[in-house]
Amino acid sequence: MSYAVIKGAGYALVHTPDMIIHNGTTQTTERITNPDSEYLKKLPEHIRSYEKVVNYAPNQVYIGNMKPSDLEEIEMPWCNTEVEGADRFGKFGEIMPQDEFIALLKIVDAFDLVKIEKGFTQTLKEKITNHPLFKKDVEKLKDGEELAEIEKFVNEQHAEAIYHNELLVGCVKRAHDVDTNLTAHILFENLVVKASGVLAFKNLIEKNNIHVEDIDYVIECSEEACGDMNQRGGGNFAKAIAECGGALNATGSDTRGFCAAPTHALIQAASLVKAGTYENVVIVAGGATAKLGMNGKDHVKKDLPILEDVLGAFAILISKNDGVNPVIRTDLVGRHTVGTGSSPQAVITSLITAPLDKGGLKITDIDKYSVEMQNPDITKPAGAGDVPEANYKMIAALGVKRKDLERKDILIFVKNHGMPGWAPTQGHIPSGVPYAGFAREELTTGDLNRAMIVGKGSLFLGRMTNLFDGVSVVIERNSGVEEVRGGVSQEEIKNMIAESMRDFAAHLLGE
Repeated sequence: MSYAVIKGAGYALVHTPDMIIHNGTTQTTERITNPDSEYLKKLPEHIRSYEKVVNYAPNQVYIGNMKPSDLEEIEMPWCNTEVEGADRFGKFGEIMPQDEFIALLKIVDAFDLVKIEKGFTQTLKEKITNHPLFKKDVEKLKDGEELAEIEKFVNEQHAEAIYHNELLVGCVKRAHDVDTNLTAHILFENLVVKASGVLAFKNLIEKNNIHVEDIDYVIECSEEACGDMNQRGGGNFAKAIAECGGALNATGSDTRGFCAAPTHALIQAASLVKAGTYENVVIVAGGATAKLGMNGKDHVKKDLPILEDVLGAFAILISKNDGVNPVIRTDLVGRHTVGTGSSPQAVITSLITAPLDKGGLKITDIDKYSVEMQNPDITKPAGAGDVPEANYKMIAALGVKRKDLERKDILIFVKNHGMPGWAPTQGHIPSGVPYAGFAREELTTGDLNRAMIVGKGSLFLGRMTNLFDGVSVVIERNSGVEEVRGGVSQEEIKNMIAESMRDFAAHLLGE
């Protein structure tokens, strides 16, 4: 069968100012270890308004209102410049404010664990009624609870508080008295993944005019895990998101691989479609509250706003070849194997040059590389430098070693074959896939012919191995015809069957 294609992409950001303070691990850890710290005192002054988040250029790129190359025209730090005429809705998705997202937490809650205060519920109903994707879900908000009841859940029953504008407006109840996997804190994190995943999923469907009933399979690839004490991390976010997204004919499962998981999922989805197992597979990932304000101390120290103030989510549809959309070359896949080693050169060789060699391609034959598209506004003040730029320089250096380009052309290569980073620090979110929406456009109506999606992960975070992880795959302009390398096309098979049937019929008739 022919290669699968990228048929659509949806992206979502959620501004969560109160969740930075109450749910980000940097802040919650600081509150335990140093409750009187200057950082916690200064933190509220450095949190941006929703309007500033919408007007932030990298966020506008994320939802498709600007191109990655537009960031090259803006002086850094980008947070000092606001985009004029910025819109919360883009061609790929949207930037949702915190209050609407709290409503979404309640809408996706299947076990009545989310409790929202009565008055706030009425406000949410008015806002959700006007949302193009969720206005039919208003009844799921119900009537709300008395504030005293919510305070009782929080103070006496270990519920996770939900705040808006520094006021208690709701909570998430625990689902078990002793199971640590069903504590209110874990359930809150999991509901955030589900809700933000649903937001991206619904944007994928709406922005690309997809018939949701045609989706066969969903792969969820965030960094969280849901289960109970008997099967910690057993899942299944994928099917839960499919249910809320209206994909009644879909099943699904979760894939985990830290930051590399989305690229693993992309390859898996493309392989399933190419094999004919499913025709339409969605990969989706919700956001992680743990990483909100992760580098906040460095940002405050340098008198910058808290730039890790949004949850990130995405959804991508992988379908059978339609002769139009870019194909996913599952025969040109890079792998960081167990024996690869951890040196930068070894990692880049396994992920970049190994698949290119298989296809007889030079490093310069890839028009755009989508690596770890971390926003340098976030990472540079934290001492991590410009992550995408560093990756591009390593690729270019390897190209020089292979004689694919001259040393003097390294910076030209970085500019022409790379991109500024624009993705929020959400672990898995920057991992190659933020470019999928742009890649689909540039490989169809644009002038590019090949791109490479690269995902890398840090497996040592789980304390099970010191290994790194990484996979990559080449995306290519569609030739307009269904091709099968090393096989026979479907049309040829049909013709062969028809010819055989005619011969058989002639035999029976004695001709």
